[in-house]
Formats: sequence, C-alpha cells, structure tokens
Amino acid sequence: MTLRKLHVAVLMGGWANEREVSLMSGEGVAQSLEQGGHRVTRIDMDRDVAARISEAAPDVVFNALHGVPGEDGTVQGMLDLMGVPYTHSGLATSVVAIDKQLTKQVLGSQGIPFPGGRIVSTEEIHRQDPLPRPYVLKPVNEGSSVGVAIVTDEANYGNPIDPAAAGPWQQFDRLLAEPFIRGRELTTAVIDAPEGARALMVTELVPKSGFYDFAAKYTDGMTEHVCPAHIPEPIAALCRDYALKAHVLLGCEGTSRTDFRWDDELGEDGLFVLETNTQPGMTPLSLVPEQARHAGIEYGELVEMIIAAALRKHEAKQARAQESKAARDG
Repeated sequence: MTLRKLHVAVLMGGWANEREVSLMSGEGVAQSLEQGGHRVTRIDMDRDVAARISEAAPDVVFNALHGVPGEDGTVQGMLDLMGVPYTHSGLATSVVAIDKQLTKQVLGSQGIPFPGGRIVSTEEIHRQDPLPRPYVLKPVNEGSSVGVAIVTDEANYGNPIDPAAAGPWQQFDRLLAEPFIRGRELTTAVIDAPEGARALMVTELVPKSGFYDFAAKYTDGMTEHVCPAHIPEPIAALCRDYALKAHVLLGCEGTSRTDFRWDDELGEDGLFVLETNTQPGMTPLSLVPEQARHAGIEYGELVEMIIAAALRKHEAKQARAQESKAARDG
C-alpha cells in the first residue's frame, strides 16, 4: 500500500487519565509519519482544539487520544461538524464502545459471551457487596484498566468496602460490578484493509505480579506478552471470531482491540469478552503494533493503513452526501 504524502494533524494528550499514554502514542505516530515523508502537526488536546485544527488545515486528523473526551464521541462529533477526516471509529460507535455496559448489551444480544454483573452506586458498595466475592469493580467508561479493583475474600479493601480505602469508588459515583473470571488474560486486534476487516492473532498478557492493571500495561518489564498466545487453536479461533464480530457489530473503523478472560479449566465455555477498545494504544509497549508486526505489518505501514481507512470512510461519506443532494435536487 502506498499512501500519497499528506499533512496529518496528530491529536494527542488531553486531560483524561490516560494523558501520558496518549502522548506516547501520538509521538510514535508523528515520528513514523515524518519518517515516511508526511507533514505532521502535533496538537496537544485543549479547549481550543477546534480552532487549532482549523488553523492547521490538515488533510486528515490522526486521533491518538485515549479516554474521555477523545474516545467517547465528543471529539468525533466535533470533527464531523468541521468536515475533517479522522482516524478510528465515528461518533455513534465511540459513544457505545466507551460504555462497558452498553457494549455488553449490544454484543451480548448477538451471542458474544460477557461476564454477568450490574451497575452499582458507590453508596451501595460501602453498605454491602453487590456480588459474591471475588468480584471486579471498574468504571463504566474508562479504558486501560483505569480504576479497576478486584475485591477478594481476604477483605483486601475491607468488608464492606471501606470508603477510605484507595479504589475507584473515590473517583466515580457509578461502577460496573462483574464476577471475577479466574484464568488468563487474552487480547485480539482487528485492522481494516481495503478488502475488509481482519482479525490478527491472540496475545496472552502475563503480569509479573498482581493483575494486568494500568501500571502493568505501560511499565516496561512488568508484563510478558506471549504473541501468539500458547493456547489451543479452537480458543484462538473463538477470540478472532468474537473480536471481528465486535469490530463489525459496533461499527469500529481503522483498528480495534478486544480483551478477554479465559478460564482454561472450562474450555470454550470459559471464554468471556471484557471490552472492545476503539482507539488502542500505539506506544512501544502497545499490543496492536506488536500483533501487526508478527503478522508482517511494520509500525509505519500500520499507521498508514489506519489513515487510509479514515480517508476511505470520509470519501464514502462525501459520496453519500452528494447522492442525497442529487436526489433532493432532482
């Protein structure tokens, strides 16, 4: 694939919990594009972002933001109104996919397995456990394992949970409570190409200690990436199938990554989807570039593939708008 030379605005940073990760993703993308001969404008997300994008007048925006407001539909809606092409998923997909409960409702209704659970208030969890221990508490609309707590039988946060104990209940009013799935952490990337979306492979994530939390994801040496994962082919095939279905059903574009827990004592019945990430990291430790490299796609090519998908999306949208206008005028 050869991409014409472009002026790309790389949107990164912002004020979300994942700011530092976004800055690393954005810088990696920017350097890769410059090495490929493209012109790059780096934009650290702030409240004047629309004016800064208008002033830069790029051919396309590479959205390297993570979390709110770059991954929840806010930035996507702004760019749609501005008529600027941008990478990754659009407004509607972003609104649904950032919300773990909405994602569960959409994909679960199509036969994709998720853990049970429900939304709980922080007041409730300080009175009594919402589920039998062990269980997981996580924010409804954050990524990268931000604010995840595993509440165990050993009363690691108190019993009931102590409001003074450090945990997501100190930052969020509502949390998603899910049963803890013992076993192994797996993930599968999907990328868009002209011939259609393609699931890559399965990576197993093995933290050196604890579980695969934010620090384990982004601290070099804290997690072993086994890529491809040493798992039975039927499980790998299921991961690829579920990841591709999630990508298509949610309407993801460019790339996505679906995360799983697999209880290997239960075989295929032990595989559960946790979430689908519409804007996976592009840092040196990130999983999508790693899987792409194992599939023969180097980092620079991956970046250009994501941009090419964005341009195809924009051109298709413009064509539909012209057809609609012609139909109205005719």
